[in-house]
Amino acid sequence: MRHGKKHNHLGRTKSHRVAMMGNMASSLILHKRITTTLAKAKALRVYVEPLVTKSKSDTTHSRRTVFSYLQNKEAVTILFREIAEKVANRPGGYTRIIKLENRLGDNAEMAIIELVDYNTVYGVKESAAAATTRRSRRGGKAKATAPAATAEVTPADEAVVAEPEVTPEAPAQNEENAEKGE
Repeated sequence: MRHGKKHNHLGRTKSHRVAMMGNMASSLILHKRITTTLAKAKALRVYVEPLVTKSKSDTTHSRRTVFSYLQNKEAVTILFREIAEKVANRPGGYTRIIKLENRLGDNAEMAIIELVDYNTVYGVKESAAAATTRRSRRGGKAKATAPAATAEVTPADEAVVAEPEVTPEAPAQNEENAEKGE
């Protein structure tokens, strides 16, 4: 029975596991997103979230405590400056785990663990959807801001595209070539 055994040992000794979690936490803080196995991602979430909570109070004691876990000055600086500002109003849940396909070599379950407030994918979709408008089926009453994607290209348009760009140096060279008779 496994009563009261809360930690996944990940098949490593305690010193190896602590070093690995510190390195993975530093990488997550520096890069905002890392890809790892699902078991390591779940263990990392338990390791990182208390550190992010501790970074909300920027005191010397909390910085030293977080540094004892991370052992990386750059990661501590980024955590207390950038990440703590973004998560100041969030009550918890600073990370997100997204499952991926299994790894080809050993069929291990893979996952992406990322900081929630630094996900650019969700923000881009929302802003792109807000910028476009819909066209009406009934006629020209609705205004469309998006250009037509199925516009046909005529030979005249191809000729316009084929012309080289005019730079400030190009007219002077053309005049010299015309004087030489080329």
